[in-house]
Amino acid sequence: MEEQLRILTGLWTTPPGRRFSYEGRHHRLTDSPALPKPVQRPTVPLIVGGRGPRRTPALAARYADEFNLPFTSPEQSARLYARANAARARVADRPPLVLSVGLGIACGRTEAEIADRLAVLHEESRLPPEEPLYGSPARIAEQLGAYAALGTTRVYVRLRDLSDLGHLDLLAAEVVPQLP
Repeated sequence: MEEQLRILTGLWTTPPGRRFSYEGRHHRLTDSPALPKPVQRPTVPLIVGGRGPRRTPALAARYADEFNLPFTSPEQSARLYARANAARARVADRPPLVLSVGLGIACGRTEAEIADRLAVLHEESRLPPEEPLYGSPARIAEQLGAYAALGTTRVYVRLRDLSDLGHLDLLAAEVVPQLP
């Protein structure tokens, strides 16, 4: 992964008209024109995520703009965010990392609605095991507040039933306005 990150950032930051070369253990590029260039300036925002306790936070600190945690508790998130922030502080001339988390959410106005949405989240998946947030809009906002208190500024919501637009409407109308 580190080699891939070095290649991406090298290609994106090579000045137009110049060539990029890289020799690594797994990958090699020789005299690449490093084209096309990203439209975003200075480069495409890079997100590095994962639960690895040492290398992942270190890679995020060195290469990424955002550090994302998949399906982690507030306690686990606090530990990994602290490692990423400490590693970032040792990297010169880089702004603080955006901290984000991916979470399964089952929100509803009634117990039956919550149970239906929660059941879909527990269907078999290749994603890492997770303990989704569930409950009323007020409870979901309270749970998300625990992540915000850690510095989380972005949440990627995992919704398995993409046809349940009422769920999105409920989150947008009754949860988001309660967030800090």
